[in-house]
Amino acid sequence: MKLKIASKPLVALFMAAVLIAGCESVQPPSATETPKTQDENKTPADTTTKEPAKEPAAEPAKGDAKETPRNETLYINGLQWGAPTNFNLLSGNPAFPINYGNSRELVYETLFMINELDGALEPLLGSKYEWKDDTLHVELNKDAKWSDGQPFTADDVVYTYQLGKKYDINWSSYWTYISDVTADGANAVNIKLNKDNPNKLTVLDSIELIPMLPKHIWEEIEKKSNNDLTAIRKEVNADPVGTGPYKMYFYNDQKITIARDDNYWGKSLFGKLPAPKYITHVIYKDNAAGDLAFKSGQVDVSQQFIPQVWNMWKNGEPIKTYLKDAPYYVPGSMPSIFFNLSQKGLDNADVRRAIAMSIDYKKISDLAMSGYSAAMEPSLTLNTDAESKYVDKGAIKSLQWTTDVKAANELLDKIGAKKGKDGIRVLNGTRLGPFEVECPYGWSDWNAALEIVAQSAKAIGIEIRTKFPEAPVWTNDLQTGKFDIIMNTPAGSVNPSQPWNRAMTIMYSKGVAPMGEMAFWNWGRYKNEKADQIIDKIPTVTDETELKSLYTDLTKIWLTDIPSVPLMYRPWVFHTVNESVWKGFPVDGDGSNIPPQIAMDGAGVRALYQIHN
Repeated sequence: MKLKIASKPLVALFMAAVLIAGCESVQPPSATETPKTQDENKTPADTTTKEPAKEPAAEPAKGDAKETPRNETLYINGLQWGAPTNFNLLSGNPAFPINYGNSRELVYETLFMINELDGALEPLLGSKYEWKDDTLHVELNKDAKWSDGQPFTADDVVYTYQLGKKYDINWSSYWTYISDVTADGANAVNIKLNKDNPNKLTVLDSIELIPMLPKHIWEEIEKKSNNDLTAIRKEVNADPVGTGPYKMYFYNDQKITIARDDNYWGKSLFGKLPAPKYITHVIYKDNAAGDLAFKSGQVDVSQQFIPQVWNMWKNGEPIKTYLKDAPYYVPGSMPSIFFNLSQKGLDNADVRRAIAMSIDYKKISDLAMSGYSAAMEPSLTLNTDAESKYVDKGAIKSLQWTTDVKAANELLDKIGAKKGKDGIRVLNGTRLGPFEVECPYGWSDWNAALEIVAQSAKAIGIEIRTKFPEAPVWTNDLQTGKFDIIMNTPAGSVNPSQPWNRAMTIMYSKGVAPMGEMAFWNWGRYKNEKADQIIDKIPTVTDETELKSLYTDLTKIWLTDIPSVPLMYRPWVFHTVNESVWKGFPVDGDGSNIPPQIAMDGAGVRALYQIHN
């Protein structure tokens, strides 16, 4: 998922209107049942893919182009589309396995590994961390080494952070909250908060998101490029030096293969080396080809959206999801609709509540998400162990809504919104519609979801029409406030700053540009001073009881004012495995606490030490 304004949703194979006209809701069966064949039902494809890169492909690395032994190779799909052009973390578009944003721990590693199951930060290059007043003290693993044998030290950490201060790159924004990063001896660093904008939560994000780079390598690249970022970004970095358990082995326009580093320092941390000697990402032309390879056992771990995944195992194939029953995948984000609060009619919280109550969330889950979204429980928090602890469910229950068309109509009747001859209500002289609800053309699950929103609103006398522009138009409309209702994912990543980051993105009004100018959060220009105060306070609080009280109060405000409505839950990654070759992938209830993060992201990398032939 690629979030910069949104978590990039799904690439279409069918138009949403066709889907809604030609599909019925598909009831997801248990993974333990034998489901009926439903060939007549079609589900929108979700690829989370990118268009193939237009730059020329990079020159192949040295290595054997022949197939590696199948029983020594872990195959993955869904992360690389098109020929690799570079493996340069600073390029903005590096090829697999280089990544920023998902804590991929194969070649470059982060200081700590995020576990989406419980939100914990597990040791990796960093051994422990603690706050000392306004400074985060991080101790480093003394065993850590780069793949060229050089020791990993505090100088590398300081250098990597400073790159974000020196150049406009992925982690530059952390310097909004950090005043300095300094070495504390060879094996510790101190990250000092910006006294004018202290945010401990965001700084914690940095220690699990920023991949560490070797100073002795990248200083030379900087010198060669005359410290010019444009020139630095042209560096292919064909054989990256990292601290991770794998090194580049071979790549061309059809596949990328990395090979285990048998001198990997992490053997002392994990107790052994990863089981696969090789990891290969075949570059499939589309989702259909990737799904076919996965089902046939040519791929072991799939990070593709697979419609009606239960059909994959209906004939006894050894295919699994982390959860054996629906929704099959652990939720990681909440794609939502946002209201333009300056739009007449939509500026009324009761109208927004009525729309929220009219929506058929189950139909959205079944049709747009193949049943992969659990029953909607409106909250600023996900219903996961990592986040649900922050809200008092009993205290917010009376404010939560469910699909209830009768109650929605009664609410609109109560506020005096009367139906006209055409069936559309009028409130205080304002006709409730037509309102346009918008998301990009071709994002098929979102297109399908918004068609359902529009259909649902008809039943309560509100006219909503779908609008599916090209993505750049949608982005401009979103940021400038040129919309009635618009869909986006608020803070779609899993990291230590959740659920604060999501709440801030939805509700925080300080620093938000006015309508007509570019805003990068709070797109509907919601304003509530008490909400702003709570959002400011949360990053300064560490007491769990106080945090729960603050998040509960903030959620009550959101449930009362309804500036946004979540439509579905989406996983952070689609983690589906075929155990034809490799067995022992983590599943819910196995006691391992290894998260379903495709065996390579964050703490999910621990799966590589558990699987076996």
